Amino acid sequence: MEYLKLLGGLILLLTGGDLLVRGGVSLARHFKVSTLVIGITVVAFGTSAPEFIVSLDAAISGHPEISIGNVVGSNIANIALVLGLTGTLMVMPVKRETIRFAWPVMFIASIMFYLFIMNGHVGRVEGIFFFVALLWFIRKSFQRSRRQKEAHEILPPRYSVPVGFLIIAVSVVALAFGSRILIEGASTIARSLGVTERIISITVVAFGTSLPELAASVMAAIKKEADISIGNIIGSNIFNLLGVIGLTAAIHPIPVDFASFRIDVIWMLGFALALLLFVIPLRKNLAVLRESGWHNLSALQNLEGGHLLRIEGFLLFVFYVVYVVSII
Repeated sequence: MEYLKLLGGLILLLTGGDLLVRGGVSLARHFKVSTLVIGITVVAFGTSAPEFIVSLDAAISGHPEISIGNVVGSNIANIALVLGLTGTLMVMPVKRETIRFAWPVMFIASIMFYLFIMNGHVGRVEGIFFFVALLWFIRKSFQRSRRQKEAHEILPPRYSVPVGFLIIAVSVVALAFGSRILIEGASTIARSLGVTERIISITVVAFGTSLPELAASVMAAIKKEADISIGNIIGSNIFNLLGVIGLTAAIHPIPVDFASFRIDVIWMLGFALALLLFVIPLRKNLAVLRESGWHNLSALQNLEGGHLLRIEGFLLFVFYVVYVVSII
């Protein structure tokens, strides 16, 4: 029975991922913004829906380790597992807008999350602050896209606006339901082996809630929509921190065992840094960082885009395996 759940969940995730990419690309063309912006906003929000459902339910039902572990583990899996596997399949171009704006927001949000949990909980005020920051990020993303006039290269939309939103709504339902089935099956197997809630949340649950990102990213890569693939991952990590943790904490403050999760959050920050180093043209951009000062985050605004090579994607995946083995 558990294996049938895994199979059914996988089918729903693949179908949902395909629909999400189709609807996202169509909306990008309608609103005359880049597919990157749609990837880091609409598509990222859709693929982060399972994380929000799981984290809120876990926090309210008295399982804060699952709530926090789900987000931290999902952010690690998004970069190391999802981008690792997708990048192994194909070379992925990365626009400079991703490096100049989306990545810094993700990294700063990660650092703030680390600082917030040091006192043993994420309170309502911190949650509201995160959510307001998310609204600012969405607004700024659309403004930057239109100001840069990237929409001139966009093709005519395939679907009407209502149909595009309907396709995305159906895909979100399929992704959420599919990931829930997978989580139930995998969690049952893990508990039968006597694994702790922290390990389950940071591996099994996080992997299950990251499957929508994997499905959407792989389908985007197959359809040659690399902007959606990269944007989906970085945007999803931002939504996980600012949206999932923010809304969950605003509704119900989340107690955190900082000692247990400190190493995991450090791994999360490390993977974010590794992604930046992999996707920027090192020879050119290291000179930029040296001139501007390594401590100066505004120097990121001068960096140029690059590529995530297959070997780099494979290395991310290997690092993820090392991480999982180390915590188990």
